[in-house]
Amino acid sequence: MALEAHFEQTIRSEIEFSGVGLHSGAPVLMRLIPAPAGSGIVFRRTDLDNFEIAAIGRNVAKVSYATSLMRQSVLISTTEHLLSALIGFGVDNVIVEVDNLEVPILDGSALPYVQAFHSVGLKQQRRKREYLKILKEVEVREGSKFIGVYPGTGYRIQYTIDFPQPIGYETFKGDLATGDYVKLIAPARTFGFKEDEAMLRDMGLIRGVSDESAIILSRQGVENGPLRFDDEFVRHKVLDLIGDLALAGRRIQGWVVAERAGHAMHTALVQRLMRDRSAWELAHGYDEVAEPAGMLGRLQPATVS
Repeated sequence: MALEAHFEQTIRSEIEFSGVGLHSGAPVLMRLIPAPAGSGIVFRRTDLDNFEIAAIGRNVAKVSYATSLMRQSVLISTTEHLLSALIGFGVDNVIVEVDNLEVPILDGSALPYVQAFHSVGLKQQRRKREYLKILKEVEVREGSKFIGVYPGTGYRIQYTIDFPQPIGYETFKGDLATGDYVKLIAPARTFGFKEDEAMLRDMGLIRGVSDESAIILSRQGVENGPLRFDDEFVRHKVLDLIGDLALAGRRIQGWVVAERAGHAMHTALVQRLMRDRSAWELAHGYDEVAEPAGMLGRLQPATVS
């Protein structure tokens, strides 16, 4: 039986952010504007005659060190943290105006966004929110990397990472339907290894990185601590995942399991889901669904060799 139906929401008033792009290093002014019910999340390049790009799977462009959207050769880069905050906080409809090609990195997490949403408040709209209810498993595998989505209650996520030291092996489990996002996921910051800096800069990446916008790691440990969580690294991967899965256009009702995945696999899962119309249906509110057979095993910490 469905839980009480949720209604779509937008922000009560405009919100403005300024900063630099993580990879481009370019200064950017970004403004979030309330949008009508049914609009979804739409980016608008104010420096290019207000050209609009909807945050949906078919507009996914580059997915390596960040998730970018493109339509008719117009690009919006590093969208995942903002999209994660919008989905995690329950903002369904918003116009995102930016005056450059990349979303500002801010502190490297989704926390500045959710704090701003809390400050202005949300406005309930008259349209019932549609959820993407998963009907059967859909999986993407690439060697030892894996991501899958399964029928289930709420929006449960288990993510496992295995990075070189000082990170190592971490697993996180949470449920967006129980309000875990704001306290347990949003504050987790992006991270990188100092030894990779020269290589990434040569690739035209991380030109806007600083100690204030990312966790910087060396083989000896965290160089700009303290961490916000003991397992902040895997929590940030969950944050990224939620932002990338937002490109399905709706919040998922189901269970997501990821092992050593990343932006490319996250968005590949979205595109595979969108192609297989038998894998999901639209539903209003979260349903009470019996636990699928075999899922208990999948939701235990995975063994990583």
